[in-house]
Amino acid sequence: MLSIAIFPNLQKPGALPCALEVCRRLHTLGAQVFMDTCHAALCEKLPFVRYAAFADLVHRVDFVIAIGGDGTMLRCARAMIGSHASLLGINTGHLGFMASLETDGLDALAQLFTGEYYRSERMLLQGELSSEEGLHRFYALNDVAVSGMSGKVFDFSVLADNALVGRYRADGMICSTPTGSTAYALSAGGPLMEPELQCIEITLICPHSLFSRPLLLSADRTVTIVHTADAEKQIFLSADGEAPIRFPAGAALRLRRSEHTVTLISMQEAGFFDSVNRKLMQSIKGFSDEM
Repeated sequence: MLSIAIFPNLQKPGALPCALEVCRRLHTLGAQVFMDTCHAALCEKLPFVRYAAFADLVHRVDFVIAIGGDGTMLRCARAMIGSHASLLGINTGHLGFMASLETDGLDALAQLFTGEYYRSERMLLQGELSSEEGLHRFYALNDVAVSGMSGKVFDFSVLADNALVGRYRADGMICSTPTGSTAYALSAGGPLMEPELQCIEITLICPHSLFSRPLLLSADRTVTIVHTADAEKQIFLSADGEAPIRFPAGAALRLRRSEHTVTLISMQEAGFFDSVNRKLMQSIKGFSDEM
């Protein structure tokens, strides 16, 4: 019997009815259905749902289903670090690039029971910010962005292992995984990458240079960013769009591939290319249709 945990973002319109319907369908198909104890009051009409702390559930279930947008999937993925469960996304947000299903495609849930799905193993970045204030550790499935206040430029150096990559003046920089190449890094001019690749992408944000280009490094490298600007230049880092962390002058941020991975589920063999075609090309298609 499959065991499946549901991770809904109830701040997203439509997430609650979708979560309830998903629970009903999975129960009918024969799965054990779990949710975090914080949702017990919302699902009192579903007596078959079992509850426990989500941090414990991820180590006991076969699948986790995140219901919401890409941010929901990122938060869910970080909570799953160290577990062997696979992650399926159902989009109730705006773009939902990482999600395999939309709310009108819930019939495909039956494929979890027949094995008609595809696994995509994704690398994570592990970060350490070292400063006089101490050591801060974190993970990111998409990216780690470093930027200044109010779009002000600042100076920083980037090293790959012990080799200097360059000294830069820019609004900031993004270190992304291949999964994150379709997110902030894409908007900053970085390349699209197949998500199963193993590499680290460095993309500058509005560099004060005519010749700066995105850079792809081996995933075996350790990328170090050193804040070399004046102390009064306030800069911050954010992992997967979470709350910013102060990056003091003289501090060093080290990023490397984590020993952990996250496995995403797709119901189509070419799920990544289908998402690129349907979601990232929407504006171009809409313009072409109008013409």
